[in-house]
Amino acid sequence: MKLLRTIRLDPSDTFIFAAAAEPGEWAVSGSFVFWDLDPAALEGKARTAFRSGFLGLQSLGWSTLVQIVETSADGRKQAVEQLARQLVEKFGAPDIQAATAAAEDEIAFAESLATEDKDTLIAVHRRVEDGEIREAFRTLKPRNGPAPPRAFSFFDVVDEPPQPGDDVSLAELAARGSK
Repeated sequence: MKLLRTIRLDPSDTFIFAAAAEPGEWAVSGSFVFWDLDPAALEGKARTAFRSGFLGLQSLGWSTLVQIVETSADGRKQAVEQLARQLVEKFGAPDIQAATAAAEDEIAFAESLATEDKDTLIAVHRRVEDGEIREAFRTLKPRNGPAPPRAFSFFDVVDEPPQPGDDVSLAELAARGSK
């Protein structure tokens, strides 16, 4: 079976997110973090996490990319238990049974994203459409077969969704990052 782990190819996650996930954490999409927030009102690093972050289960930090990894039934169980504890402790789940059921759903969704080859990277783009959070996922594969990812490697993008019309200003991002 396969799940998602956070990966850091360069230090950029440490300055674009308020809290960056540590490399190697179990990860889920994390859109549930925003369920009671107005995404249009998010600014700076919170907006960046909404738009392009995967949630690391141990730190509750964000990662721009996740990596598909092989795991065992015990590894999957560990991820479910870790998320369930976080749902109770940090997100106000009423009890561990309810939290475990929600964690099972989140981990099952992460599994559904991990259908490509091991070591494939996945990126997310979130937006609000018709009042609902929509997620689009891109898979990034090394051109010449599996290889350890490095910063500035070139990848083929598979099934790339339409991209938003936003212009990205590196100067604006840097200015927001210093706030």
